[in-house]
Amino acid sequence: MTAEFGAFCLILALTLSLAQTGFGAVGRLRDSALLSGAAQGAAIGATLGLLLGFGALILAFWTSDFSLAVVAANSHVDKPALYKVAGAWGNHEGSLLLWCLVMAGFGAILAGARGLNFRLKTSAVAVQGALTTLFLGFTVLTSNPFERLAEAPVSGAGLNPLLQDPALAIHPPLLYGGYVGLSVCFSLAVAALIEGKAGSGLWPAWGRWIRPWALASWALLTVGIALGSFWAYYELGWGGWWFWDPVENASFMPWLAAAALLHSAVVTERRGALAGWTTFLAILAFSFSMLGAFLVRSGVLTSVHAFAVDPERGMALLAIMGLASGAAFALFAWRAPKLTPGGAFAPVSREAALVLNNLFLTVAAATVLLGTLYPLILEAATGQTISVGPPYFALTFTPLMTAMALILPAGPLLAWKRGDLRGVGQRLALAAGLSIAVGLAALALWSPREALTALGAAIAAWLVLGAISEMADRVRLFRAPAAEVGRRAKALPLSAWGTTLAHLGLGVFILGAAVETGLKTETQAILPVGGEIVAGPYVAKVERVGVIEGPNFLAERATFNVRTVDGAAARTLTAERRFFPVGGQTTTEVGLDFRGLDDVYLTVGERATTADGQRGWSVRMAHNPLARLIFLGPALMALGGLLSLMDRRLRVALPGRRRKAATA
Repeated sequence: MTAEFGAFCLILALTLSLAQTGFGAVGRLRDSALLSGAAQGAAIGATLGLLLGFGALILAFWTSDFSLAVVAANSHVDKPALYKVAGAWGNHEGSLLLWCLVMAGFGAILAGARGLNFRLKTSAVAVQGALTTLFLGFTVLTSNPFERLAEAPVSGAGLNPLLQDPALAIHPPLLYGGYVGLSVCFSLAVAALIEGKAGSGLWPAWGRWIRPWALASWALLTVGIALGSFWAYYELGWGGWWFWDPVENASFMPWLAAAALLHSAVVTERRGALAGWTTFLAILAFSFSMLGAFLVRSGVLTSVHAFAVDPERGMALLAIMGLASGAAFALFAWRAPKLTPGGAFAPVSREAALVLNNLFLTVAAATVLLGTLYPLILEAATGQTISVGPPYFALTFTPLMTAMALILPAGPLLAWKRGDLRGVGQRLALAAGLSIAVGLAALALWSPREALTALGAAIAAWLVLGAISEMADRVRLFRAPAAEVGRRAKALPLSAWGTTLAHLGLGVFILGAAVETGLKTETQAILPVGGEIVAGPYVAKVERVGVIEGPNFLAERATFNVRTVDGAAARTLTAERRFFPVGGQTTTEVGLDFRGLDDVYLTVGERATTADGQRGWSVRMAHNPLARLIFLGPALMALGGLLSLMDRRLRVALPGRRRKAATA
């Protein structure tokens, strides 16, 4: 009965999403509050239906109901309970259902919110309902997770061992929250284009409304991408944290577009300017999300991150993306010339700095898009296979981000409409001097061959010190009594603190990425028990190797003694090579020794024979300096986004809060 109940919930949710679209559209045409309320009720009902359906799917995985095809293909009786639950979204059908649930839930929040123009909100609810209908219809018709098998297997095929990890249990929900959160920005943009009232005062309110959605989506994408990167770093065993894999790029492009949207929306809210550009970015950001869904699920990519599905379903996803994005961009092309240009601003102003920021971010997203799709297009057109990897992105993406980082600290210090460039230069002079000193010191400490690494350290210092300088200027640090500084700091909105923290986090990330990439040392050897290997300032000695039995795997576990070259700070570390009998797959469990901000990275491979004929194992060791900062930086950026969301000016005004405020 679980499968039948879940299938019923999906059909019910699809019907209610269709009703949400119809009630919203007709309510907008007739200016009917009654029909608008019906659309809100349908949105809530669709969310509840999907929530019950997704709960039924989790229950099927929890109870190992192998009569369902998706459970039989992605679970096993011996799989740990956590991964049984995570298996519900560790496959194409289940993850698509999660996508629809998040999309419907955000639609319900949008429908129940207050404070926005009635027609604009009603149109947005209708568009969000149409998006939910498209994806939910695709799920029901081509990817139903509640399809039964004629004969249920006894134990199931099991989940991909690489996905049996705690980080991967929470990575997809966070990533989908970011992906699908951009659908609300898309719906609000299409609704604004439908209204299209130039000079009506609509755009500042619209910009204020779209900002929290863009901010929440960007923050969730930041955490999701960082978590996925950390998983690849310690689970795949190849020693890196980013490879410019096409599926990695599929999540990175919406992040870049969301970052541009977030900055552009500030100008639209504050000055009523860049309305057309902001709507374009809102459409583009969710279009990138849909492109990512297509790339991951179409079968055109071979990646550990991709779901292997048949091309027919991939073409259906491509059709959904073409319909939704094509209609939105066509509407934009029709309406954009009529949109208000907003307030004028000088070439030196905060608006101009944000426009320049947007330019670099969007061109960077375009370079990532080209590097991702060009090999696929070339192969489809000519049959020729090429690989576009790190060298291409180092030559195209890195210079753009470097230029953006150089102007970033100046933006918040410039005034709206017309800024004082000389005054900004004076306030950032100390930060600039210290950043140059950091770069020169790094160059002297390392070597002229590490000039790019030293440049990265200088840029990182510039971002961190620039963010600190901007906040110090706001509170008049060193220029006012301590009591006055404290009063100003307390009076600052949380969004100001969030912006500073996000910019500072970007600097921390760049420092970690530059130093880890430029100064990483790695060695590989075949070692017997008692053998030693050296990487950077650390030595690892193989103490013993034994076989252990896990809940659903067998493993060879190597125990290492890790110490500095001079014999100090010895620690014990283990690394494993696991074999999963169900599926016959072998995985690597990395041994990570956190040494302050550095990592000592150890993997053990297949058995081999040493040069003197002893039995040994292939061991790879790496010293990754400042690798912790690579993941700390995004955490600070996401925390900055959360702080900004807590700002009362960016809160979504839900009905309960409005009633409470009215009572007060």
